[in-house]
Amino acid sequence: MSTTSAYIMAAAAEESVLQQTATTVDGWFAGIADGFAAIIFATIPLGGYDAPIVVLWSILAAIGFSIYFGFVQFRTLHVSLEVLRGKWTTEKDPGEVSHFQALTSAVSATVGLGNIAGVAAAVSMGGPGATFWMIIAGLFGMCTKFVECTLGVKYRYIDENGVVHGGPFQYLKVAYHKLGRIPVAIITGLFAIAIMLFGVVGGGMFQANQAFGQLRAATGGEDGMFGSDLAALIFGIVFAALVGVVVIGGIKSIGSVTAKLVPAMAIIYVGACLIVIAVNFANIGDAFGAIIDGAFSPEGISGGVLGVIIIGVTRAAFSNEAGIGSAPIAHSAVKTRRPISEGFNAALEPFIDTVVICTMTALVIIFAWTPEYQEALDAGSAENPVALTSAAFDSFLPGFNIVLTVAVLLFAYSTLITWSYYGIQAWRHLFGTTKVGDAIFRSIALLLVVIGCLVSTNNIFSFADSALFMCIFINVIGLVILAPKVKEEMKQYLADRKAGRLLEDPEPLPHELAERR
Repeated sequence: MSTTSAYIMAAAAEESVLQQTATTVDGWFAGIADGFAAIIFATIPLGGYDAPIVVLWSILAAIGFSIYFGFVQFRTLHVSLEVLRGKWTTEKDPGEVSHFQALTSAVSATVGLGNIAGVAAAVSMGGPGATFWMIIAGLFGMCTKFVECTLGVKYRYIDENGVVHGGPFQYLKVAYHKLGRIPVAIITGLFAIAIMLFGVVGGGMFQANQAFGQLRAATGGEDGMFGSDLAALIFGIVFAALVGVVVIGGIKSIGSVTAKLVPAMAIIYVGACLIVIAVNFANIGDAFGAIIDGAFSPEGISGGVLGVIIIGVTRAAFSNEAGIGSAPIAHSAVKTRRPISEGFNAALEPFIDTVVICTMTALVIIFAWTPEYQEALDAGSAENPVALTSAAFDSFLPGFNIVLTVAVLLFAYSTLITWSYYGIQAWRHLFGTTKVGDAIFRSIALLLVVIGCLVSTNNIFSFADSALFMCIFINVIGLVILAPKVKEEMKQYLADRKAGRLLEDPEPLPHELAERR
C-alpha cells in the first residue's frame, strides 16, 4: 500500500469517527432539549389550541407595562435619543461605559442571527403573518425593556475596583425579599442558571451553528471546502478562540469592540435590505397585505391565529430579549446618576431589532416567495434557516450570499462576546468571582461554541427557547413587583428635564426615603 493511500484511509477513518461522535453528541443533546422544553412550555387549552403559558405571560405582561406607564415607549422617543447621544451625562458620572456603548453592547446580543435565521424560522413555521405579531411583540417589548434596564441600574453596586455589578441578580433580590432569604436565593439561583444556559446555548451554540451553516452554504454546501464535520470542528475552534480574545477583557473591551462592529454590520445588512426593498418598491403593498392577511387569516397553521401569535411572540423574544433580564446586565455598567435614563436608552433596542430589522428581513423573504422557494422552506427551514434568508437575498442580488456570510459572521461574533459576559455574571452569582472560576466558565462556554457547529439547529432552538422563557417567567414577575418604583423615577426624570435640572443630583424618591428608614 502506498503512503498516499494509507494517508487517505487514515483521514477517512478519522472523519468517520468524528461523524459518529457528532451524531452521538447531537442525540444526547436532543434528549436534554426535549425534556427541558416539556417542563418550561407547559400549555393550557385556549380556543382549541394548546397555548404555552409562559409565552402568553410574556406578551400580556408587556401589554400591561405599556398601559401602566402610559405607553412611554412612544411618548418619549425624543428623550431616548437625547440620552443616547449623552446630552445629560458627564464623564464624572459613576459607571464604566457610555450610553452609546451600553446600547451597542446590548444590541450586539439582540441584533444578531435572531433577525436573520429567527425571522426565516418564524415565516417558515407561521407564514408571513408571523411577522405582524413579531412587530407587535417588539413594540410592547420596548416598555418591558424600559422597566428592566432602569432596575438594572437602580440596584447596581460598584466594587472597590470600579467594576459594576447590576442587572437582575441585584433587583430580583429586592423584588422577592419578602419571601425570605432562602426562597430568594433559590429564585435568583434558578434565574442565574437559566441565563447561563441560554448564554452558552442561544448566545453561543446557536450563533456558531448558524454562522458555520451560512459559511458552508456559501462555499458549495456539503460538497464544498466546509462540507465536512472536520471543517465544522476547525471552524468552531477558530471562532471560539477569537471570542476568547475579547471576553477576557470584560465589559469595557466588549463595549469597545461592539461600538465598532454593530454599526458596521448594521450598515452592511440594512443596506442590502434597503436595496432589495427599493427594487421591489412596487410590491411593498402586496407584501404588507400578505403579512396582515396571514396574521388574521392564516392557512395551514396549527392553532390558526393563536398559533401564529405564539410563533411570532416566541421568535420576537429570541430576537430582542425583552423581559429575559439579559440586557440589564450590560446596561447596568452605564455612566449615569439617574437609572431611568438608561431605561429610555434601552427602549430603543426592540424597535431597532424587531420592528425595523426583522421587518426588513421578512419583506426580503416575502418578495422572494415563489413555489420553488416555498419548497425550499418546507424542506430546509428547520435545519438551516439562515440559508433561507441568504437564498432570498441571492435571488435579487446574485452573489450576495458572500456579503451576507460576512455580516452573519459579524452578527454571530458580536452576539457571542456579549452573551459570554452575561453568562459569566450568572456564573459569578452562583459561584463567586475568582480567576479560576472565571477560567472554568469561559472554557465551558468556548467548548460549547465548538460543539454548536456539530449539532442540529432544531435541538439548539428547542433548548435555547426553554432557557429563554424560564428567564422571562422569573424576571417579569420581579418587574411587576418593582414597577411602581420605576414609575416614580420616570415622573421625577421628566419633571427635572422640563425644569432643566438633569445635570444636578436627583432628590431622593419617596420609596428611597422609606427604605432608608
